[in-house]
Amino acid sequence: MSFLSNERLIKYMTVPSVPRLKTGIPGLDPLINGGVLHKSVNLITGETGTGKTIFSCQFLWHGLQKGETGVYITLEEDPDDIKEDAKQFGWDFSKYVDKDLCRIIYHDPAQVNNLGSVIIDEIKSLRAKRLVIDPTSVMGLTLKDPAVIRKMLLNVINVIKRTDCTAVLVSEVTEASKSLSRFGVEEFVADGVFVLNYLGIGETSSRSLVIRKMRRTKHGTSIYPIEIGPNGIEVKVEESMSTVMR
Repeated sequence: MSFLSNERLIKYMTVPSVPRLKTGIPGLDPLINGGVLHKSVNLITGETGTGKTIFSCQFLWHGLQKGETGVYITLEEDPDDIKEDAKQFGWDFSKYVDKDLCRIIYHDPAQVNNLGSVIIDEIKSLRAKRLVIDPTSVMGLTLKDPAVIRKMLLNVINVIKRTDCTAVLVSEVTEASKSLSRFGVEEFVADGVFVLNYLGIGETSSRSLVIRKMRRTKHGTSIYPIEIGPNGIEVKVEESMSTVMR
């Protein structure tokens, strides 16, 4: 099946005069008018093994290549593990960390009450343009009241939106879940929602991406195959992309 060129697709879908940041995911930006909204909060959600952390690292790495400083706040994995995993795609975050152009820091999920102040401090001190928080789903490990969890998440998102940063929040859902996020609130307050899916049948498997939501944007509404290769994630855009929505 043939593919639309990026140039033709951008011309077809672009809504002018809205500042955007390129994600750095080949094939994705033409589907969202050239990139995510500047100063937006975007949710990356999906089951285990769908590529959420790779997506997040790729987003941050692309910004660094464009001179945009970035902060990666991990609530689960060790920062060194994230940096080592990124190297398999040729993304050596250490050299940017050493120059204080990028920070990958661990924040104890048991201390989520002060996450908002940590976000503000890190963004201001680094003058960060891109932010990743991975994953928001562990915030509920020490908080039992759903209302308290939702209030905390809303506070974090509102804090981010008061900065000059464009953010990616990662949320992991279980295979049995029908929700787009662990707590069922992130997708409603996020500006954009990307759903990553994994389908395994026997010895074969496939991954896909759905753009569930993107404010002030005409975006593709199909299910797009994605591949994880030596350079990271790539979205395979088919010519059959015939439906878009505002």
